[in-house]
Amino acid sequence: MASDTQITGVGLDASSEKKMNGDLESNIDANSTRIEPASIRGAGETDNEGAVEINYHTLTWWQAGVVLVAETVSLGILSLPGVVANLGLAPGIVVILIMGAFSTYSGLVMGEFRRQYPWVQSFGDAGEIIGRSIGMGKVFQELFGWAQTIFQIFVMGSHLLTWTICLNTLTSSAACTIIWGVIGLGVFWLLNTPRTLRAAGYYSFASFASIFTAVMVTMIDVGIEKPIGSTAVEVSRTIGFSSAFLSVTNIAVAFSGHSCFFTVMSEFKNPSDWPKALFLLQICDTVLYLVVSIVIYIYVGPDVPSPALSAAGSTVVRKVIWGLAIPTIVIAGVIYGHVAAKYIFVRVFANTKHLATRTTLGRFGWLGITAAIWTLAWIIAESIPVFSNLLGLVAALFASWFSYGIPGMLWLWMHYGNWFSSPKKVVYFSLNAMLVLIGVVLCALGLWSTGEAIAKDSGTTPWSCKSNAA
Repeated sequence: MASDTQITGVGLDASSEKKMNGDLESNIDANSTRIEPASIRGAGETDNEGAVEINYHTLTWWQAGVVLVAETVSLGILSLPGVVANLGLAPGIVVILIMGAFSTYSGLVMGEFRRQYPWVQSFGDAGEIIGRSIGMGKVFQELFGWAQTIFQIFVMGSHLLTWTICLNTLTSSAACTIIWGVIGLGVFWLLNTPRTLRAAGYYSFASFASIFTAVMVTMIDVGIEKPIGSTAVEVSRTIGFSSAFLSVTNIAVAFSGHSCFFTVMSEFKNPSDWPKALFLLQICDTVLYLVVSIVIYIYVGPDVPSPALSAAGSTVVRKVIWGLAIPTIVIAGVIYGHVAAKYIFVRVFANTKHLATRTTLGRFGWLGITAAIWTLAWIIAESIPVFSNLLGLVAALFASWFSYGIPGMLWLWMHYGNWFSSPKKVVYFSLNAMLVLIGVVLCALGLWSTGEAIAKDSGTTPWSCKSNAA
């Protein structure tokens, strides 16, 4: 293997690193896209043609944690007050805590997997590794990698949909909803032109401050005004199964940042800091989810809308709140767009200088890929115009696997043959088997409940100029 595809093992001594690279040389073909080129590790170096190399390893653990908070605590939090209202206070709290705990553990499993295979940058790379053991490495790479990318494009679509709701609310529907979508497409694409997450580590502060301020103002307003319906609080409710499970899938979306985890890990300065970033994310999102959903539900009552920012009583306050939410709507969507574009870009330009240097072809390639995926996201947003239904579909098809099912499979694969070797391993086996089961159940029943909800929702029309202001 050429010297520019050697692996730098995190935390390995020189002899171990040499052995690992030697083992890889005998097992990985020259066209594999799993190897992170040494040039990606550069910091402003130049090649013999004068092209400036790009440093992809720029994130500290706290920057990565803030990026993940901005990416995760965005749209999911807006559906949770409605989820608690639908399920009842006690079941809603319990399900949020359980899903949060399992998503934290699955994130730790992903970190363990990348420590063993430090060249992994996506679920596609992880799929190739586990598929290679049964002679289906390339098949699994394509399946996992493109599923991850499609999921992220769907989430991008949900951000564009929320953008149109926001603009219609702020302007009192002064223009066609499709026009707002096209404007959003341009804004999101323009912000996706940088090729690393370095800038996101800074403007993610604005995203977090945006959603935090917006939900705080919403809670203060509903606490003062009590604007919608009664304030009756139901500890538990008896509802239809499909409605209840659609609420569960919306909670799954709130913890569905896992599709970006491998890519964010790949841009760490020190990948061993991953648990710190993960716990920063999970503590922030779980606490916020509980506080926001409980307070808004208690003060608004069973008729709380989704997205919850529209729970404010007066039109003026509602517009202020949606204005405050613009940064998180945009920035979180841009982070998903970056991860999706990077996977495609790496696949297209693997083993070429365009991957890690600022060449003309590389620049136009990145711009073209980002434009294409945002156009697809816009088509999705216009085709599924109901916020909670789109989130439910995303969770059922993809979040069920990336946040729960696949991380469980990764642990079972890493520890195959030792599942019952000790009491501790038996506990871990049970946890990861539960992750896989959660993934299967969320996917199967989530698709059914979401399909039923979409079929019953006759109040909205795809590709319509009609206002979708909440």
